[in-house]
Amino acid sequence: MAATLDGQTLTLSGFVGDNFWGDGFTYDDVLLALAQVEHDSDLVVRINSGGGYATEGAAIHSLLSNRAGKTAVIVDGVAASSASVITMAGETVEMTVGSIMMIHDPASMTFGNSAEHKKSVEMLEALATSYSRVYAAKSGKAAEECREIMKAETWLTPEQAIAAGFADAANDYDAQAVAAFDYRAYAQAPEPLRAVASANKWNLAQAMASTSRTPPQASAPAPTGQNKETPIMTDKTPADKTAAELETVKATAASDAVKADRERRQAIMALEEAKGREALAETLYMTDLSIDAVKAALAAAPTASTEPQPSQEGYDKQRAAAGSGLAQPGGQRDPKGDRSALAAAVARTNKRR
Repeated sequence: MAATLDGQTLTLSGFVGDNFWGDGFTYDDVLLALAQVEHDSDLVVRINSGGGYATEGAAIHSLLSNRAGKTAVIVDGVAASSASVITMAGETVEMTVGSIMMIHDPASMTFGNSAEHKKSVEMLEALATSYSRVYAAKSGKAAEECREIMKAETWLTPEQAIAAGFADAANDYDAQAVAAFDYRAYAQAPEPLRAVASANKWNLAQAMASTSRTPPQASAPAPTGQNKETPIMTDKTPADKTAAELETVKATAASDAVKADRERRQAIMALEEAKGREALAETLYMTDLSIDAVKAALAAAPTASTEPQPSQEGYDKQRAAAGSGLAQPGGQRDPKGDRSALAAAVARTNKRR
């Protein structure tokens, strides 16, 4: 957890949502922290995040915005993507010297047929409209103008953010080293951020694979800090090079996530404890449980099925069908969907006893 409360100061750092690199904060983390301070008291929120799940950021923004007390936000290092939405909850927003803010349209990955892709487009448009209203409320701009800023993927220095109305002041404190994130995934990310991500091996493909119900991957090295002789905001890389690298990152991420998912299923179905319990094993595979936890759960369950293991073709069809109901924007699984599927499987198992 990277949501820490020290008196009346709440520090949020890392990925917005479930951890990528063992460093992040969630809606639940923030909710727990806010429960320890008076609802009408003043609160300082320091944020350093490259972004994360769009819906998680929107939910955290709502938590902070609904406080009765004054909430002052300070940007340390970077507030990008969904982290910039959280920043807009501040009655006042300060940016440290050398920090940056990035505003853009939310994005997602969809696996499925044309109807499922259409649903994703509708969802993203609705979410982007909601985001634009958040930026508009802070800046005083029209929502339509904010949407154009989002579409352009706009990176802002403190001075630029203040001029645009997204921040109120710049302080004299030096910015912290930026939080771990694969900034190469952003089309217009400044070259120093891309270089830091590359040097520290902050790999989005590995991160996505680590959230696809596989055992946690090894954490990337912690940020080692910025070279003070090289400012964070510099000329961007050529557009064609950036776009090509972005497409490579996305394609690799999708391929690695699918591969990791298949390997997890194969490992679970090959367990000795899965024999005679194939239906339950399939359901447990769809959860976020580790393979050891799945093994223990299967061992504790009675033999309830002699169903044959589905073929790879059948498995692919099953995954495509399940994906539309259990996935959230940004590739995050819906734990409520997992629990519902697990409950149904347990009910079927008990019925067979």
